[in-house]
Amino acid sequence: MGAVHGVYLKYVGLSAISYAGYSYLLTTGDAAELLSTSEGFRRLVSSVVQNPTALSMTELKIVAAAILKYSTILNGTIAALFKAEVGMGLIGKDPTTGQIPLWSYILYFPFHLPSILYTRIHAAKDRKKKPPVPTASEVQDGWYVGGMYADSMNKKWGGIVDLTVEFPERCFDCTESYKLVASWDGVPPSPEKIEEAASFAVEARKKGDVLVHCAHGRGRSTTLMCAALVKAGLFATWEEAFEKGIKPGRSVCKLNKRMKAALTEWQRIYVDGKKGQ
Repeated sequence: MGAVHGVYLKYVGLSAISYAGYSYLLTTGDAAELLSTSEGFRRLVSSVVQNPTALSMTELKIVAAAILKYSTILNGTIAALFKAEVGMGLIGKDPTTGQIPLWSYILYFPFHLPSILYTRIHAAKDRKKKPPVPTASEVQDGWYVGGMYADSMNKKWGGIVDLTVEFPERCFDCTESYKLVASWDGVPPSPEKIEEAASFAVEARKKGDVLVHCAHGRGRSTTLMCAALVKAGLFATWEEAFEKGIKPGRSVCKLNKRMKAALTEWQRIYVDGKKGQ
């Protein structure tokens, strides 16, 4: 399960695993009865409120089953939003500071916890590769593509373009300017958003080095960097920017079909469409 191809299966898988766990916990007759009857449910709630440390094994199963059922619904909904390329504001990430509020972690913990664990494991695997995959790579002079842990570089930035929905910005205090382009993992921004963010990046480059990052520094960040390098006049097309400007400096960068299609449409409208004007 990569960070670019078939990423939405991550959410489908979480939903399916949660449902399987929910179904398994309800196989015992007493647990099923406790959850399905109004009297049983009232008894469970009363037990939790009065003495949560003294719950019976059956009651603990029901609490776990309720959490798993919620995880099934939540991650299934996110998978649907992912495919529809909508709902990026659901998580509540602040577009000004890039921070995620506490209520989001509480309300959406079945989404946040697996996302954090998956990304930490992915980053640890990157560090163990030979050669290790850096948290961010300078693909052109002053232009960096990277992941969410780029704060480990302890570097000052002229500007940061953040393409994550699921993680707080860790470098906000180290940058002159910040731009959030919230995108689900593996899903590119629209051509309009690409143009807006690329223009921001070009202006930010005048203040210093620019970091374009997503979760892992593979797909979303590469999509935006292709446009930024063209916008900066370093390459004529996004294909050239990708093959000659980015891949040599960060070989793990990839683009899926949707990303390529978004860049092709962006180039048609905002580059080729403005030639001769």
